[in-house]
Amino acid sequence: MKYLRDRLELFLVVAALGLLAGGMCFWLLDFAELSAILWTAGALLGLAFSVVWTIDALIKRKPSVDVIAVLALGGALWVNEPFAGAMITVMLGTGRLLEARAQARARRELRLLMERAPRTARRRTGDGLETVAIDELKSTDRLLIGTGEVLPVDGRLLSGATLDESALTGESLPVERFIGETVRSGVLNAGAPVDLMATAAAADSTYAGVIRLVEQAQASSAPFVRTADRFALVFVPVTLVLAAAAWLLSSDPVRAVAVLVVATPCPLLLAAPIAIISGLSRAAGIGVVIKGGGALERLAAGKVALFDKTGTLTRGQPSVAEILVADDSVDAHEILRLAASLDQVSPHVLASSIVTAATRRHARLELPTKVHEEHGYGLRGHVGNQEVRLGKASWIAPGDQPAWVLRARHRAEIDGSLTVFIAVDGVAAGAFLLNDPIRPDAPRMIRTLRGAGIERVVLVTGDRADVADTVGRIVGADAIRSDCDPAEKLRVITHESGTAASIMVGDGVNDAPALAAAGVGVALAARGATASSEAADVVLTVDRIDALADAILIARRSLRIGRQAVFVGMGLSLIAMVAAAVGLLAPAPGAVLQEVIDVMAIGIALRAVLPGKAHSSSMTPADLATVRELKMEHDSLGALVEKIRAVADELSESQPDLGSARTLAKRLDTELLPHERQEEKVLVPLVGRTLGDDEGSSDTSRTHAEIELYMSRLHRMIDGIDGPGTSADIVDIRGLLYGLYAILKLHNTLEDEGSFSLLPS
Repeated sequence: MKYLRDRLELFLVVAALGLLAGGMCFWLLDFAELSAILWTAGALLGLAFSVVWTIDALIKRKPSVDVIAVLALGGALWVNEPFAGAMITVMLGTGRLLEARAQARARRELRLLMERAPRTARRRTGDGLETVAIDELKSTDRLLIGTGEVLPVDGRLLSGATLDESALTGESLPVERFIGETVRSGVLNAGAPVDLMATAAAADSTYAGVIRLVEQAQASSAPFVRTADRFALVFVPVTLVLAAAAWLLSSDPVRAVAVLVVATPCPLLLAAPIAIISGLSRAAGIGVVIKGGGALERLAAGKVALFDKTGTLTRGQPSVAEILVADDSVDAHEILRLAASLDQVSPHVLASSIVTAATRRHARLELPTKVHEEHGYGLRGHVGNQEVRLGKASWIAPGDQPAWVLRARHRAEIDGSLTVFIAVDGVAAGAFLLNDPIRPDAPRMIRTLRGAGIERVVLVTGDRADVADTVGRIVGADAIRSDCDPAEKLRVITHESGTAASIMVGDGVNDAPALAAAGVGVALAARGATASSEAADVVLTVDRIDALADAILIARRSLRIGRQAVFVGMGLSLIAMVAAAVGLLAPAPGAVLQEVIDVMAIGIALRAVLPGKAHSSSMTPADLATVRELKMEHDSLGALVEKIRAVADELSESQPDLGSARTLAKRLDTELLPHERQEEKVLVPLVGRTLGDDEGSSDTSRTHAEIELYMSRLHRMIDGIDGPGTSADIVDIRGLLYGLYAILKLHNTLEDEGSFSLLPS
């Protein structure tokens, strides 16, 4: 049906242009009668289509101004102005065709999401591979994803992968993903074939959720568009009254026809929807699905932003924060490698965090054997010729727990961290502390939101007050509401919405009521579509929350352009109507002028599909490669930074021994300092160039200088001591190490926020 309608619109334009051009040729050759016949045929063709459109609108009870076109065409034929009638037909046909083509172009990004959905997948079985419909896939199935194939379900990588995530994120460059990382359905395998373990059924995966969201996004109309429709209804009687007055006062029906000819409000009926749909298209292109024009208009009006904490301002999944070792004989990197090798086959939520930490530190993982899960305790198996156990402290170190285990548990309690202990060949070797870190881009996102017009930021979370206050202070929230259950969140949102237009951002199932209650609900669905995505008005399919600021700018720009198109088009049409009413504009030139006005208004509206101002910063491919390389080095040095604190903890005044401190100082010289100097030389100017100013660069350079200063002091002190040193020497060196550790932690946090957060996720 849609195909037939498109063909009819194209037929109308081609036929109308052919009749108009043919009539003009005969007119130039002084065959006036033949030209009149062709123009009359064109006017009759337009009249037939207009009558059909008017009847269809009446049946559907939709606002329509096609009655003006019917009267204008009939009037042109009545007063013997066939050229004006033929020109009106061209205007109607081109207007309809331009609207259809503009909407098709604007919906392109939305449509492409649905067209890429895979239908089948290759599942590994004991006998090899079998091709099955994706509806048959279930969690824990092992799949083979070939080069150029789209991932059919969410899953965990069993081998490294190069993925094109542009369909979900808008980021055009392929990204490297490592063994153990979770990946989303809908992304394209741009590298070698990949082994994947499904973590969700197809219907529950990210891509299926995105398709449902896209369908919702195309189903509603914006208040601005509905207002334009209602204004068009008012426009009809105003036009008829003006045409009647022009006829009665001049006794010339030609003037009335001229008024009707220039009165068709195509700028109003076409420009507003085109601008809105273009805005939806632009937002989808950067990974933000807005569910219709109404949501886009409310997003543009937002002044207060409310955020849930977990998964929104924090990453929403555990990350290895520290590695504690039992003693100096244990290598932190090695126990991480062993733990990650074992965890490759574990479905536990913490397993992917440990595997990810290891792969980011370039650990060489092995496939484990004899893996067995001890329910309620942990996981054990063999990695190479070593037996490895991961789990609770009471299982790893039974009986009287050693001091380092108690210290690890105490530190985890203070920091609110989770602990996973490891034993190698039956001996407790260390512990991993995992927490939910603040997203590095969260502070930048809050600043960009303020730049986009958000006046107040409120953190609303169910977490305890001390955790909420820490996160709120770091990201720069204006108010913090902690210990909130879903009912309390609703009360906070209702109160804030009473003061200004509100935007609520969340990603959890318990956020769904809050998202539905806010002026605009924004859900983060980068790691899967949940109940929050269904309840929200706006869904971020990209794992970058600063995309919300760009979506707000797009929404405001689209509405602004839509209003410009309407006001310019309707203003010129009203001027032309008055000119026609007083006899300054005849029907024929009036028809030509109205066509020009229509094309101008649609052209103005189409500006909304073009890129505008954005807060997101982009880098060249070469710069991205440089920053990614430095980021990998930065992550790999995390264990060495934690070693500084461990060495400081172990220094004893009663048994002075500087051996571990001297070894550490040498490692810092050969591993850490070259990296920091390279960052100062390359990363600092690169970030300044990307941001267009020195934002964050001065802070990074200052901490680089402090690191150099502390290292110089450490060397002077250690080099000036012969032998094990005195208790006073131990106190001084321990103080320097703690100071260096604090500087490095602050420095790394600043880099994560100011430099590495510029990388696409």
